[in-house]
Amino acid sequence: MREEETIDVSRTTPVRVALSTASAYPETTADAFEIGSTLGYDGIEVMVWTDPVSQDSVTLKRLAEQWEIPVVAVHMPCLLVTQRVWTTDPWVKLRKSIEMATDLGAGVVVVHPPFRWQREYARRFLDGIEQLSHGTGVRVAVENMFPIRGAGRALTAYAPHWDVTRINPHFATLDVSHSGTAQQDAPTLAAILGARLSHVHLADSMGTGKDEHLIPGRGSQRCAALLMDLAAAGYTGHICVEVNTRRAPSRADREGDLAEALAFARLHLAAGTDPSAGASSVLNAQ
Repeated sequence: MREEETIDVSRTTPVRVALSTASAYPETTADAFEIGSTLGYDGIEVMVWTDPVSQDSVTLKRLAEQWEIPVVAVHMPCLLVTQRVWTTDPWVKLRKSIEMATDLGAGVVVVHPPFRWQREYARRFLDGIEQLSHGTGVRVAVENMFPIRGAGRALTAYAPHWDVTRINPHFATLDVSHSGTAQQDAPTLAAILGARLSHVHLADSMGTGKDEHLIPGRGSQRCAALLMDLAAAGYTGHICVEVNTRRAPSRADREGDLAEALAFARLHLAAGTDPSAGASSVLNAQ
C-alpha cells in the first residue's frame, strides 16, 4: 500500500489543494465539480475548453454553490484544441478569462506563453497582461512550458520562450509535468520564481519528451520535495491537481486516482509544516 493511501484525505493543510476540471476528462466540467466535492478537494480550477459549461460563468457559479466548492482559478483557453473557443483573438480570450475569474471570485487566471505564430500577441504579451488585469485583483500567472525535442535538437513553439523564468512575468504557474518534460527540477524552478510563484499544477512525469501528467508519486519528479518546500516557506497559492485520467476504465477508478493525488499532496504539505521534516524555504528567492 502506498504511504499516502494510509492517511485521511479529508484533513486540511494550510496550503489548499484544488482539482482541475481537466483531471476528470473525458467526463464533463460538471462531473469534475461533483468529483472534487465528493473527494474533499478545497477548490476547482476551470479549464475553459469546448464543453459549453466551462465557458459559462452563470452555470459554473451554480455548480460551485450546488457542490459547495469554490472556483479558485480559471485556465484561459490557449491550447491548440481550444483555439476557436470564445474567439480566435487571444486578447479577447484573456479579457473574458479575467472577467470569468472576477465573476466567480477566483484569484488566478492561468495562461500559456503565446505560440510563435501569434506575433502581435507575443510582442505585447506582458504589457497586455498588466493592462487587462490592472485593478481586478486577479493574478494572471504565466505557465512554464517545454521544448519539442527530436533529432538531437530542442525546438520551441512559444514566444518569447517556453521557459517562464526567461519571460519574467509578474506572476507564474509552475506545472510539474511540464518541468519534467523540459528536464528541469521543479523545486529548483520554484526557488528561481520565488515570490512570483502564484499557482502550482501538481502532476508527475518520467522526464521523457512527452507531457504525461501522471498521478504524483508515479513518476520521477521531486513532487514531494516541492510540496514540502512550499508548505515550509508559507506559500499562499493553491496546489492544483492537473493529471491525466482519461484511461481510467471507470468512474470509480478515476476517483481512486484523484483521491490518491489529493492524499499525496496533503501528506507532503503537512510534512512541510513539521520542523523535523527539514524542508527548505523557496519563496524568498528573487
